[in-house]
Amino acid sequence: MILSLRGRQAAPPRSCLQCGTEPARPDATICRRCGLRIGDPPSASATLPSCPLCYKTVDDDGRLDSLANSSLRVDILSHIAEHDRFPVGDDEFLESMRRGDRIRIGRWDAPFDVVRRYLVTGAVEAGRNRAMQHNAVVTAMAQIGRWGSDTPVIGDQPEWREARAAVTSLMERYHFRRA
Repeated sequence: MILSLRGRQAAPPRSCLQCGTEPARPDATICRRCGLRIGDPPSASATLPSCPLCYKTVDDDGRLDSLANSSLRVDILSHIAEHDRFPVGDDEFLESMRRGDRIRIGRWDAPFDVVRRYLVTGAVEAGRNRAMQHNAVVTAMAQIGRWGSDTPVIGDQPEWREARAAVTSLMERYHFRRA
């Protein structure tokens, strides 16, 4: 039995724990990207991989908590595969609103990646080293994140109020679980 940093059982890795790269062959023992042995913990100075679906970054042991089994820790590829059974929201619906790299919400549009990240994490941040484009939708997301969707805002403007209503409606629909 392999134990992780948190003392829980860790599944055998399917990918490099430092960079998240899948081995080229099933019998490969060294990562072709970073040169670390498959299964070895990441170096302390490494930039660790993040899940492209839920935006969680792996812990210092190169693993995340399993979505299927709370007593198990898994590598990034196994975590991503678990999202098939445990989606973060209705991405098909969100994709239907997409127009290239933008998304149309009500009468406004905004960068798709920023809106999806907000819907998943609840945080209005464009990520490391990225500037966020501010518009009515992004302002509405920041206001909802800070004060909630029903709180009156001092100096509120009708445009902001309407955008908050549109984003709140999208949030409710995106997180609606289909039966």
